[in-house]
Amino acid sequence: MKENSIRVSSNLVFLAFFSLISLPSLFSQLNTGDSRILFQVQQKLEYPQVLQEWGNWTNFCFLPSNPSLMIVCSGNRITELTIVGNKTKPLSPSFSIDSFFTDLTKLSTLKKLTLVSLGLWGTLPPKVDRFWSLEVMNFSSNFINGEIPSTISTIKNLTVVNLSNNLFNGSVPDLKGLQNLEVIDLGNNRLGPKYPSLSYNLVSITLRNNSIRIEIPSDFVKFVHLERLDISSNKVVGPIPSSLFSLSSIQYLNLGNNQFSGALPANLTCTKNLGFVDLSNNLLIGKLPSCIGSTNRTVISTWNCLTNSTSKYQHPKKFCQKEAIAVLPPKRNGENKKEETTLKLGVVLGIIGGIVGILGLIGLLILGIYRRRVAKRAKQLRSDSFALDKNAVRAPSSVPKDGRRPQTMRTAALGLPPYTIFTLEEIEDATNNFDSSNLMGEGSQAQLYKGWLRDGTIVLIKCLKLKQKHSTQNLQQHMEVISKLRHRHLVSVLGHCIVSYVDHPNSGSTVFVVLENVSNGSLRDHLTDWRKKEILKWPHRMGITMGIARGIQFLHTGTQHGIFGNDLSIQSVLLDDNLTAKISSYNISLSSKVGSESPLHAHDTSSQVSQRPMNLEKDDIYQFGVIILQLITGKPVDSEDEITELKNELEIGLMESPTKLKEAADSSIRGTFAYESMKTAVQIAINCLNEDVNVRPSIEDVLWNMQYSVQVQEGWNSSGNLSTNL
Repeated sequence: MKENSIRVSSNLVFLAFFSLISLPSLFSQLNTGDSRILFQVQQKLEYPQVLQEWGNWTNFCFLPSNPSLMIVCSGNRITELTIVGNKTKPLSPSFSIDSFFTDLTKLSTLKKLTLVSLGLWGTLPPKVDRFWSLEVMNFSSNFINGEIPSTISTIKNLTVVNLSNNLFNGSVPDLKGLQNLEVIDLGNNRLGPKYPSLSYNLVSITLRNNSIRIEIPSDFVKFVHLERLDISSNKVVGPIPSSLFSLSSIQYLNLGNNQFSGALPANLTCTKNLGFVDLSNNLLIGKLPSCIGSTNRTVISTWNCLTNSTSKYQHPKKFCQKEAIAVLPPKRNGENKKEETTLKLGVVLGIIGGIVGILGLIGLLILGIYRRRVAKRAKQLRSDSFALDKNAVRAPSSVPKDGRRPQTMRTAALGLPPYTIFTLEEIEDATNNFDSSNLMGEGSQAQLYKGWLRDGTIVLIKCLKLKQKHSTQNLQQHMEVISKLRHRHLVSVLGHCIVSYVDHPNSGSTVFVVLENVSNGSLRDHLTDWRKKEILKWPHRMGITMGIARGIQFLHTGTQHGIFGNDLSIQSVLLDDNLTAKISSYNISLSSKVGSESPLHAHDTSSQVSQRPMNLEKDDIYQFGVIILQLITGKPVDSEDEITELKNELEIGLMESPTKLKEAADSSIRGTFAYESMKTAVQIAINCLNEDVNVRPSIEDVLWNMQYSVQVQEGWNSSGNLSTNL
């Protein structure tokens, strides 16, 4: 018996030894070509931390489990490659995205490729279609720009495409042919203006925070498998298609922060699976259909013009009607055909009108030259040699004195008049010849006047004297950028006038910037005046916070290059009569010199509690955190020490108990907030105030968490908990 036992034991030892020495032969080794490509990838990604341990003895097919790095092999080839970095800046200028993908596409058996936060930059090359077997493509959170290559539409096996958080622009290629595609995420780019053509088999579509402007296509009823649709934070116009709510599989629908208009039909039907609907910040009127207001789903409908919404934060009906007119969608082809019958008549009348117009123009030109000479002589007698430069941007010299035909740079938006290039005479009329009684503020290089345009509109006129000599073309380019900054949460510029000193050609120019008048004071005014402060309950402060965040988002992502370093403070945030927040200090400099002044800045150094030159984008996030801090505590701050003290107080409240956190909040808002809503806002503020610039959230992350805070507060309000009449 003992001998048998010894024999069995020795056999087991032999088998174990044989298994160990033969283990490598049981698995195929990665071929030399794929290994070489991986080392090239490591080099071209500039040795990110997650790849730094790769060496000659690395067995790529048997790497330890790591969510940031995963390689899956089949046979002796790579089928899955996942690399997740932590890059917040693009790779060096020597990086070539074309060369990078030339090497990477040699891994022709890849089925899943994930390259996230690696600092990739440049235009995605068309050669990505060489990934002929690819099923999952995830290049999110990089700096890839330009248009999405149309060759992606030829990768027929794709089931997931994630190109979010990049810098893609232009139209999305036709992807209807990708019949296997189930998930597409193109959020946080600059894509538009057309809505993309997509496969009807999709389960999830994310297009949030792009530049889509065209109405949602009518064929959406065919997306029978769609469970999630997010097209928030675009500029989509027109009515919301009723079919979206009754799609058989739809569960999540986010249409917030667009320009949808009109009323939803009262008999609207909603699928039973629909659990979340966001219609906030649109131009909807009428009543919410009963199926949307059902208690078994979460609905956010703030800042429309709805009459039966559970939210009290709605605009008056006139606001939505006025805004909707300003963003009317372009006419469809059918409508254009109806007008073809009048085209010929219009051409004939146009020719006749043109002849009459030319004759009239000659007469006006003669009259204009005469008036200009008379005005110039009068100006030289009374205006300190102050005249319009012959090459400056201005209304034509033949414009009548009534000023009813100023030059327009763009059409009306957001209910504002068209952007106008004013004459100096119109600026003088508006300010009553710069009467001292209209002077509202004065700095070393600028004065701020209150003025009245000839149609009765009250405006603010900033007179900015530039020390440097600027070319007219340079000033025009800067003002063209400013003219496009129109958003419901920015103090919009209505027009400008550029003036130069003709008698002193080496002197700097003067720019008059005509600004929208926001009459209800600054956020600082409301936090320091106890009567105004009492009005600002927690729901109001949440609305103000969301407005500021959306304004920042537009500045960071809504322009070609992004506008950062905006000197945000409670002094520079203005409130209109509806307590809508408007940022007045966005940073457009008229000089090429670093640190030069913007024509929009208030130059109030007392409000600049933080000067952080490191990362201007995250500097704005920090200043936004300071604003939230003051809204929560009701205590304006004037120094870094005060910021640190309030931040520590809130952090202690979070750690210790809800009672402690509630005590740290402004006494004016007690009884008006849901604890979870307040807690979320405090966490957002603390994250924004992180000393490590790289740890601070993006404005998109802030908005996402703010939406949750608003949603919680809305639910709390609708349950009858609000103890104060708003």
